[in-house]
Amino acid sequence: METHAVAALKDHPSRLFVELTTRCNLKCAMCVKQSGSACIPEGDLSREHFASLEECMGGLEALVLNGIGEPLLHPDLEYFIGRGRALMPTRSWVGFQTNGFLLDQGRADSIVGAGARRVCVSVDAASAETFGSVRGVGDPSVTAGALEALSKAARAQGSNDFMPGIEFVAMRDNIDELPAVMEWGARLGIRFAIITQLLPYEPAMLGKTAYDTSTDAALSFYEKWRRRALAEKIDISRYYDVFMKFIRSDKEERIVRHVDAMVADAAAHGISLKLDALLSRDKAMLAAVETALTRAGRIARENGIELTLPGTVPKNLRRCDFVEEGSAFVSWDGKVHPCHFLWHRFQCYLGGVANNIKPMVFGDLGCDGILAIWNATEFRAFRENVIRYNFPFCYDCSLALCDLVQTEDFEQDCFITSVPCASCLWCTGLFHCLR
Repeated sequence: METHAVAALKDHPSRLFVELTTRCNLKCAMCVKQSGSACIPEGDLSREHFASLEECMGGLEALVLNGIGEPLLHPDLEYFIGRGRALMPTRSWVGFQTNGFLLDQGRADSIVGAGARRVCVSVDAASAETFGSVRGVGDPSVTAGALEALSKAARAQGSNDFMPGIEFVAMRDNIDELPAVMEWGARLGIRFAIITQLLPYEPAMLGKTAYDTSTDAALSFYEKWRRRALAEKIDISRYYDVFMKFIRSDKEERIVRHVDAMVADAAAHGISLKLDALLSRDKAMLAAVETALTRAGRIARENGIELTLPGTVPKNLRRCDFVEEGSAFVSWDGKVHPCHFLWHRFQCYLGGVANNIKPMVFGDLGCDGILAIWNATEFRAFRENVIRYNFPFCYDCSLALCDLVQTEDFEQDCFITSVPCASCLWCTGLFHCLR
């Protein structure tokens, strides 16, 4: 077992993601709650359920108090922060992510005073117009006010280790504003920034994604054959115009032979090529995204900001940070889950194909404490199987999503593996969260 996965096999979780509420005061366009397929009832975490988590807090590195909803709507937020801070090691931290609309100076004072050390404010635009289209209400001055209140509270209380930060969901509509957002954040004193790609929960959101739909392995393979085609004066961009012709010219025949050979060679190397995606890549958009991310990186370095950047191409070599880092996810009703992907019931889109996700539950805090759930045979076996990565990668499969993984009641994939991770995109480097 690789050393970076050891946390998954400890006798206690190292990170807890605790959903305080599924209620929210906004209706952001890209949120799973606004999708028609999501089945997420509204509710708040009880003190009793939180108490069932306290037995593991002496070994925690991080306690993240958010999920689908807005944490500031929970009346016991400060209580949970304080309990976590009192029970956790000095080096660890408690934090949460917020839209900032409810974060006035009084609330900022009480949150910092309770012991929160990382608060991430969602900022997806620099302009009022883009901000309004994403959030449906307000403008960047709202989030600026929240960050200013947090920084003022930290200064007043001498909390030098407090880290205010921002999250930015990259989309085609807002990616050009990312550098301005980073500069704006630097002026407000942010200490970290998380940039993540958009996971589409509705067909309408597919056109807003700002990343490639082919894996890095497929793209690298395709580029090698594309350069060879150019050297041989073969225009493979015409493939879909000519491959169905009954009678083809010599030039057209060369195109078809070249592409057929490329696909066969890729298959021999265990790589699936999605020709339509590769031949229709939006190079201008991808170049704009790379430019924005590069500029964001430079601004972060110049201002000492801890920056997490997403990829623009899904990685073929997967890594599940959640499982490897020893994470457990708790929903508002006390159910315990293994990761973000298997936390709620929803539908997302994998390469344009609908993917139905069912939550995976390993226990209920109403019946058992977190340590009994974490160390149960089934949960440990799940983590062991995940970090072996001996399961298929649906995103890089020529069959897209087959009936084995698309079914509501998953049993096994085509590798006869029982972990429902083959169709997950969180492990490809595209998506990030506060963790």
